[in-house]
Amino acid sequence: MDEGHGHNGRERARGGAPARRAALATTALAGALASPFLATPAAALDLGGLAARLDPQNAISFAFVAGSLIFALTTALFHRVEQRRWTAREAGLRAELADLRAAADRAETVIGAESQIVVSWDGRDAEPRVDGDPNALGAAAAGRRLLAFGSWLGPADAGALDNALARLRERGEAFRMTLRTQRDRFVDAQGRALGGQAILRLRDVTGDRLELLRARETLVRQNDDLRNLRALLEGMTQPVWLRDGDGRIAWANPAWLAAVEAQDLDDARARGLELLDRAERDEAAQARAARTPFASRATAIVAGARRTLDVAETPSPGGFVGIAVDVTELEEVKSDLQRQMQAHVRTLDHLPNAVAIFDARQKLVFHNSAYRALWGLDRAFLESGPSEGEILDRLRAERRLPEQADWRRWKADVLASYRAIEPQETWWHLPDRRTLHVVANPNPQGGLTYLFDDVSEHISLESRYNALMRVQGETLDALEEGVAVFGSDGRLKLANRAFRALWRLPEPEAGDEPHLESVVQTCRALAPDDEAWSRIRGAIAGDAEARTELALRLARRDGLHLDCAVQPLPDGATLIAFVDVTASVNVERALIEKNEALEVAARLREDFVHHVSYELRSPLTTIIGFAQLLGDETVGGLNERQREYAGLIMRSSGALLAIINDILDLASIDTGSLEISPGAVDIRETIEAAVRGLDDRIAEQKLVLDVDAPDDIGSFVADGKRVRQVLFNLLSNAVGFSETGQTVRLAARKRPGEVVFEVSDEGRGIPPEVVERVFDRFESHTLGTRHRGVGLGLSIVRSFVELHGGRVSLTSRPGSGTTVTCVFPADGPQRLAAE
Repeated sequence: MDEGHGHNGRERARGGAPARRAALATTALAGALASPFLATPAAALDLGGLAARLDPQNAISFAFVAGSLIFALTTALFHRVEQRRWTAREAGLRAELADLRAAADRAETVIGAESQIVVSWDGRDAEPRVDGDPNALGAAAAGRRLLAFGSWLGPADAGALDNALARLRERGEAFRMTLRTQRDRFVDAQGRALGGQAILRLRDVTGDRLELLRARETLVRQNDDLRNLRALLEGMTQPVWLRDGDGRIAWANPAWLAAVEAQDLDDARARGLELLDRAERDEAAQARAARTPFASRATAIVAGARRTLDVAETPSPGGFVGIAVDVTELEEVKSDLQRQMQAHVRTLDHLPNAVAIFDARQKLVFHNSAYRALWGLDRAFLESGPSEGEILDRLRAERRLPEQADWRRWKADVLASYRAIEPQETWWHLPDRRTLHVVANPNPQGGLTYLFDDVSEHISLESRYNALMRVQGETLDALEEGVAVFGSDGRLKLANRAFRALWRLPEPEAGDEPHLESVVQTCRALAPDDEAWSRIRGAIAGDAEARTELALRLARRDGLHLDCAVQPLPDGATLIAFVDVTASVNVERALIEKNEALEVAARLREDFVHHVSYELRSPLTTIIGFAQLLGDETVGGLNERQREYAGLIMRSSGALLAIINDILDLASIDTGSLEISPGAVDIRETIEAAVRGLDDRIAEQKLVLDVDAPDDIGSFVADGKRVRQVLFNLLSNAVGFSETGQTVRLAARKRPGEVVFEVSDEGRGIPPEVVERVFDRFESHTLGTRHRGVGLGLSIVRSFVELHGGRVSLTSRPGSGTTVTCVFPADGPQRLAAE
């Protein structure tokens, strides 16, 4: 208030002289009024009288001053009263402020006395105010992260707190909940509306409450576990049961009820049903009495079927708990496995490879007979279950293992296979020159399975095979023929130098296997025969089942002629070979041309012979006719010399006619126009007819003719004229090559399906080099005799006999005569007699 008056006085001082004068007057008046004189009524009357005695102008001034003085006095009095009242109120407010500060201090003391955080909101959109210990909930909830509940609470608790806080701020719904942080700390969250504010209090739970919460959580978790365990036990297919302290069934799962065929537990109790037989129940009761676990494998009737069960019952705090596991299928599988293992043992025992199995303790548990034979160990020692180290030491002592400079290290390396994960492969070179391929395969249960494969023969065969392949390669390279092998994939696997030089192929690089198409393209540039290459491509790359041999000839641009042969190989590959036949082709061409010329000459000769023969036959027939008339003396008598001349004419003309007839027959045979007329041929009559034509010559040479043919030899089917001609030619040759006084023999025999004529003489015989050509035409050899001929007789014989389907053979030795054998089919010329 004083400060206010001071301020107003300063303002009035700045108002000017009138104001100062009024102030002075007022002060004086106030002083006067304050004097004791003025305080009396008489003084007041005097003042009033004084005022009455003043003139009007002074009276107005005086009234103004007096009014102002009165207003000032009134205002001063009012100011004093209000000042006293506000002073008292200020003192009360100060006391109230002190009380509030003390209350705030006490509130802060209360809040700080407990580890907690208080968050308040004045309005729905107001910023939150955080009070309390910022580290009360840990570093994860400190600062601005406090209200990011998901950063330090579990997802479920963070969502629940957000929803509860939203309802508190919107509708004023109070809440209280216990939350769990991500670090397994418990936080008590309490929210309520107070004085228009939403207040959230968060405090760390400690002490008894914390223990209570943990105990409650443990109880909830155990209840959940109990419910889960109960659900699990009820869902199990194995019977499970609980017994009380007296051994009675207190609980059983549905599998147990189904096994004993009970509707429910009360039904099973009422009927006294049990899963096990009497003997097993007694043993279980003894174990319960002794409070010891019971385990047994027993057979029981489960749902009407006998099954094998593994039964276990053990004491529990409230009684006994038991379970029965159906192992029927396991027993069956075990039995099958045992049988299979025995079968495998028998199979392994018959394997040619040595097999040995060691357990995890490195003890021998199985070996086959090949293992005993490989190392020469006796059965008793092996069946005693020795360790692998003992076996190795014994084999080393008997000098059957590879020689090692450091035996201990080698043995340690071998035994290190027991610690290996992957199979180990080694090669043992034994002192007896055998080589073993040793495979040590780890077993799943521990231990090793050894497989000893004697590869000595394999290595020897491989060495010989490699040597053979090198020899084969060198041999192929030495060949003048081009040889190549294409695999089943159509790629060139092998080609010798001649093949590459022939087709001008470059030397292959290591591992280079050109495809068939590229090879064909290169070769086609030298031999552009598309059809031939298409056939070669089909033979090499065609269907494996349809592949066949192929042979063809290629002509190259440079004049070379190549014979190509394609041969499928058993392994699916294909061999192709090219042979340069240019010289042969040239010779063949020359021979063909010469042969054509010879054929033309032969045709000309045959035409000439045929024509000349016919031209000679007509006058010769006339000569024979007139000579026969002269000889018969039908035209007049003849003297002795004339008869002799006429006979010579007849014989010479007959011989010439026979030659002409032979020539005509051969010509007819060559042209295929000669036909035989089969019919019944009497063998003896045919022989006699052939002999009559040679009577004069036989008599002239004083020869002996021996005809050896049974009287009942009968006949056979043939052309009688040709058979007679065959016999005549054979007898004529025999007579011509016989000396005076020798014997000519003609024999005829019948064999099953055949008629055999055999003509032999006692002449000088035929040299071996002549025998091979006696049946050729115009082959005539006198062999030192007087016999002369044109060389057609035996050729005619062979031709006629073969026309009948027969065969002719000749045997002769110089100085021992000659024998000619003709075999005719007995049933006609249609059948070819077997050799």
